[in-house]
Amino acid sequence: MSVADPFDGEASEAAVRYAQAVFELAKESKALDAVEQDFAKFGAAWKESADLREAARSPLIDPETKAKALAAIAQKLGLSDLGRKAIGVAAQNRRAGELPGIFSAYRALVARERGARQVEIISARPLGAAEKAAIVEGLGAQLGAKVEAETSVDESLIGGFVVRVGSRQFDASVKAKLDALRLALKSA
Repeated sequence: MSVADPFDGEASEAAVRYAQAVFELAKESKALDAVEQDFAKFGAAWKESADLREAARSPLIDPETKAKALAAIAQKLGLSDLGRKAIGVAAQNRRAGELPGIFSAYRALVARERGARQVEIISARPLGAAEKAAIVEGLGAQLGAKVEAETSVDESLIGGFVVRVGSRQFDASVKAKLDALRLALKSA
């Protein structure tokens, strides 16, 4: 996955509405953490399986059939009742392709509830615990808030990392520095 790919970190308006509805139901039933874990499990399966992504996004598959299939996958992954229902309702309403956006928006709502900011760190290689902690600590100081980070790897960055906080992006990758140097050389 490239940084330019629209991974599902940017949530549509509809995804935010679905996330808000699930958040309110989960908060009411004291299941915020359980649903967050459900969405993390399903999100991992989503990232891993091209077939799952294709089927969820396919307009050729009837929404009811899609909802049943996704609910069955959710059940097999051991998701809670609320997590399964949320995925099923999204699919039933032709929003299965927006599940990653729903998951992302939900994580942000839960982080805000905890008094934290949700960030995404994309690095050229997997980060060690100390590296991740140092980045999170620096971000916390910059943002003036507790930070909860999700990490992913994009080898095309060559080195360094990119941090996304909401709609803002901080790019400390070697690829970005090379691109800036290339641009400077062209304009010289």
